[in-house]
Amino acid sequence: MGRHNKKTDSHIRRNSVIALSGLIPIGLVTAANSAGAASDMPFVNAASAETAVGSLETPATQEPQAQILPVADLAAAPVVAEPAPLAPVQATPPLPASMAEGALGIPSVSVAAYQNAERILAVENPTCNMQWTLMAGIGRVESGHAHDGKDADANGNLFEPVIGLPLNGSLPGQAVIMDTDGGALDGDTVYDRAVGPMQFIPSTWTQYAGDGNGDGISDPQNLFDSALTTGKYLCDGGLNMQDLTQAAKAIHRYNNSAAYVANVLAWTAGYSTGIVPAASDLPRIH
Repeated sequence: MGRHNKKTDSHIRRNSVIALSGLIPIGLVTAANSAGAASDMPFVNAASAETAVGSLETPATQEPQAQILPVADLAAAPVVAEPAPLAPVQATPPLPASMAEGALGIPSVSVAAYQNAERILAVENPTCNMQWTLMAGIGRVESGHAHDGKDADANGNLFEPVIGLPLNGSLPGQAVIMDTDGGALDGDTVYDRAVGPMQFIPSTWTQYAGDGNGDGISDPQNLFDSALTTGKYLCDGGLNMQDLTQAAKAIHRYNNSAAYVANVLAWTAGYSTGIVPAASDLPRIH
């Protein structure tokens, strides 16, 4: 929403001084639990499972003797099958076939961009435990996934640049941010404007810019680049996205609004569980 990286003294900011762990929509968590889906939510099930494994070594005094079979009995010896390879562990639940439709609809190119960013960050910053559903929550609130994908081609390039309003303090709670990029990203040499489908302030984009599609260019108007940059920004400072309080802190830093945090967490939980957020979980963002 073009406010991240700057803090204001607005009424919204004062109201947001609450325990961040209480920002997740309670009704949505309750619904998820009743549907048996809470274990799939990236923030609800934060603790990792650990299995105690005993020593694999056998004491020398108890070393079993190999049984030597006569040659005639070899053909009758039981054949030990090779163990089946373990299935790869999925960081997030598989995308429902109907995800592109209905209230939870996400265009396929946006899903590809979010999941691509998750894979990259799993290698570059594994302790962050970034989930694609969180970036999807940001993308839903910021631009409706580039207007339901209508504004982007199959490679994630926007047909027309998304440029926000000048950050000149004319709106309630809006910070005044003078130009930081000479108009290179937002075309405004007086004030900064949020750019791209994830709505980055130019100075923030410059600091965290990622090349999600590997073309050697970091473009805020490309879904793959902007998704990766979003993930890098949220992960900054060693935050762990599987911890609800830390995730809420990261989202609050992205946009200095408690209502914004609640909306992003509601949509994130929705994409994680398949449960559409209730209207009460989506407070109006001023």
